[in-house]
Amino acid sequence: MKQRFTLLLLWLALSLPCYTFAQASASRVIIGAERLLTTDYLPLVKGKRIGLVTNHTGLLPDGRHLVDVLHESKDVTLTTLFGPEHGIRGDQDTHVASGTDTKTGLPVISLYGKTRKPTAEMLQNVDVLIFDIQDIGARFYTYIATMNHVLEAAAEQSIPYLVLDRPNAIGGTYVDGPIGGEPQEPVSGVGQLPVTHGMTVGELARMFNGERAKRNLPQAKLTVIPMQRYNRQQWYDDTRLPWIKPSPNMLTLTTAAVYPATCLLEGTNISEARGTLHPFERIAAPWIDGQILSDQLNSYKLKGVTFRPVSFVPDSMVDGIKIYPPKFMGEQCSGAEMVITDRKAFESARAGVYILHALKTLYPEQLEWREGRMDRLWGTPKVREQLQAGLSPQEIVEQWDKEQAHFRKVRKRYLLYK
Repeated sequence: MKQRFTLLLLWLALSLPCYTFAQASASRVIIGAERLLTTDYLPLVKGKRIGLVTNHTGLLPDGRHLVDVLHESKDVTLTTLFGPEHGIRGDQDTHVASGTDTKTGLPVISLYGKTRKPTAEMLQNVDVLIFDIQDIGARFYTYIATMNHVLEAAAEQSIPYLVLDRPNAIGGTYVDGPIGGEPQEPVSGVGQLPVTHGMTVGELARMFNGERAKRNLPQAKLTVIPMQRYNRQQWYDDTRLPWIKPSPNMLTLTTAAVYPATCLLEGTNISEARGTLHPFERIAAPWIDGQILSDQLNSYKLKGVTFRPVSFVPDSMVDGIKIYPPKFMGEQCSGAEMVITDRKAFESARAGVYILHALKTLYPEQLEWREGRMDRLWGTPKVREQLQAGLSPQEIVEQWDKEQAHFRKVRKRYLLYK
């Protein structure tokens, strides 16, 4: 009897982990790249010469890179690679040069230098264009602009365009921020998006392409290969997909969560903690008192976030990658660290206004506005002008709510997931 009981325990110990793994695999989100060469979509690319827009995030969950999968496939001919900001391998923090992929020997054409949109000459050996890059969900994260530039080229050159969908890292429900341009304009580019759009790259491609018709522009022959088992409420870690930092300073999902708020500091002389292991999570300068700034920010009682004093010294290396020289490199900086207490309640775009208001209130003499950069980040000069005119953050945010009505209505037509 005792031996039988021991055997039963051994069987349970061996069986339960396998069962748990099977459950996890069954519930993982399946990304578009995994479906590309299946019977559903293979006819779109079989026998074709492929131009692939991707970077280091273009991995399948089993660790293979889509470049290698297509390069080794007998069904397609991969002819050209196109690289976005930070390059094909994601290890560059400045403008990216064209070159050759060391592993495959394929030509790599940079789309983050003087040329942002592929030219007809660049597409001579391409029958089908494919886009596969992990985005994070903020308008000014440049990968979606690259996706749209390639969509424009595909439309103009009559080349089929496949967008392999991936999750919105910070969830697909949070829409916030001012609208660039006129509120009723067609949403056919990043300039008409709010700071957080709550869409996947595939949904954005559908919207950009569909709205082109309203401007009498040619539409691309677009196919979005959708995800399976994905819903809008999921953050990236809910998908059970492995996290790969999308760019040198986007180290974690927490970084992505606060990025829509603190990237706006690039439009000022305040450090957003580039050059540290906590980029975008911290706000500082050599002349800031961290306790005073934290107290001011906490006085706003923003949802889902609290602030605490912090100090750091920016460096030119982050996580083994040489980055663009950060502000105050080598200097001791003091300021406030953002601590997310409830990410579903946290409103990052609104937090950005309050952060700028706090800095303007406490340090009016030291704070410098880099107006061109700030206005491009917001998509409009209105927010900066309103802050400089003395409007309260609440007054500024109330105007956004009115502007967003048109965008939300247009957005709804192009959503793929519930």
